[in-house]
Amino acid sequence: MALPTSLEIAQKATMRPIADVAADLGLSAADLDPIGKYKAKLPLSLAERPRKGRLILVTAVNPTTAGEGKTTTTIGLTQALRKIGQNAVACLREPSLGPVFGVKGGATGGGYSQVLPMEDINLHFTGDFHAISSAHALLSALVDNHLHFGNALGLDPAAITWPRAVDMNDRALRRVTVGQGAKANGPERTDRFVITSASEVMAILALSSSLADLQARLARIVVGYTANTPRKPITAGDLEANGAMALLLRDAIRPNLVQTLEGGPAFVHAGPFANIAHGCSSIMATRTALGLADLVLTEAGFGSDLGAEKFFDIKCRQGGLNPEVGVIVATVRALKLNGGADAKTLATEDLGALEKGLPNLARHIANVRQFGVPVIVAVNRFPSDTDAELARVQAYAAEHGARVGLSEVVVKGGAGGESLARLVLEALAEKKSAYKPIYELDQPLKAKIETIAKKVYGADGVDYTDAANADLAQAEEAGLGHLGVCIAKTQYSFTDNPKVFGAPAGFRITITGASPSAGAGFVVCRAGDIMTMPGLSASPAAVRMRLLEDGTSVGLF
Repeated sequence: MALPTSLEIAQKATMRPIADVAADLGLSAADLDPIGKYKAKLPLSLAERPRKGRLILVTAVNPTTAGEGKTTTTIGLTQALRKIGQNAVACLREPSLGPVFGVKGGATGGGYSQVLPMEDINLHFTGDFHAISSAHALLSALVDNHLHFGNALGLDPAAITWPRAVDMNDRALRRVTVGQGAKANGPERTDRFVITSASEVMAILALSSSLADLQARLARIVVGYTANTPRKPITAGDLEANGAMALLLRDAIRPNLVQTLEGGPAFVHAGPFANIAHGCSSIMATRTALGLADLVLTEAGFGSDLGAEKFFDIKCRQGGLNPEVGVIVATVRALKLNGGADAKTLATEDLGALEKGLPNLARHIANVRQFGVPVIVAVNRFPSDTDAELARVQAYAAEHGARVGLSEVVVKGGAGGESLARLVLEALAEKKSAYKPIYELDQPLKAKIETIAKKVYGADGVDYTDAANADLAQAEEAGLGHLGVCIAKTQYSFTDNPKVFGAPAGFRITITGASPSAGAGFVVCRAGDIMTMPGLSASPAAVRMRLLEDGTSVGLF
């Protein structure tokens, strides 16, 4: 019998009132600001509670068209831990409308491992993305308004680094001209849009630890530079924009409480992409969860080379967090693709392709371990996987020093992750974590970039275009050299070429440009041809979605 679609499963689920879900965490109705029956905002004061919980990261091998199931595994493992008597909670990111209507069709898990209400979370949810887009748009408007009314700060229109933002995949907005027409429309100049998940405002919201910190970070946003030499950075604080931006974000910074398909609590908050931002849910949600639950499972976007590296080097460092276990999600299908298998033949046993793809898994294991965190490999089982293929992956992971277990949470929910949950408890009991970032903030920006490229990607070194050299020199001269680095790179490969799979060697990374995210606390360094505004595919998920007469949604995955 075929598994119902994730949407069908979600629509048939019986959800618990959000006050009952909150009660599982020791919260009363007075602690909640409900938004409807099944979701709520929580007060910021909860993040100040003493942290009793232990933090577990879920990451993955490089994503492929076969799918890996990182979010699904995070949710299913949380359900499994609760099923065996643990007070566990998941901390996930909010889906962006761009991927929902583009490729994914939804991003709340799958099968019997989902967070609910699925349709709300995938669409407008609690309005956080709208608030972030609005705050970003306000600063964009104030930049051009300042130019229009005399430009007292001397901002060079050709040196403006602040883009515009919208939460949708729209390639036509990658390069635009604003201010055309009459003088009253403002100065004409070239501009660009980024997707909201790549906005620095999103990164700031995800990394802020209080309202005061939020407002201070917003003030540090660099919008551009003066024309005179030496060039001086102009900030949102110089434009007096940060106060109004913080007002727009006052509720958005508060964590969102929802529930898993099995009725357990889950936090879904903030949504920075990992290929073009830092790829983690908010510090406020994580701290809140650590104060309320014994075990906190959080995901970092894409593979260990992107989301996990940024989780360790950016989020944990800034948030004072101590991750104790890293779970790497892998599938036989993804590893066969990394070994050169044809995507059309993944349902056929192919031990040769699997063997060639396994080094990809080995590099991800080594990546997480070099941050001082013990590793568990979760093999997300698909119906077409053969016993021989599954046995080889498990043996290989064990050979490389990782605990390893099968995950069947898509089909079985929490029950399908119980053996994996016990491996997590075993690893926690050993208390072997010695988490440490892999670079120091006092290193020059290029030294940080090269550390990541060599230690995490496996590159021989880094090359810089003239534009990148100029961008990095400008950031150093502006006093931003002490910031972390956030490398924007393709998620499909350890290299900056999305078509190079496996665990390649003998390659170099090319940095093509850099831009400051001073409020977020890092400099974004673009590798290869990475785009900060995705485009839609030839057959976007949006064209298969519709609304029935009774209000039922169709087409969300």
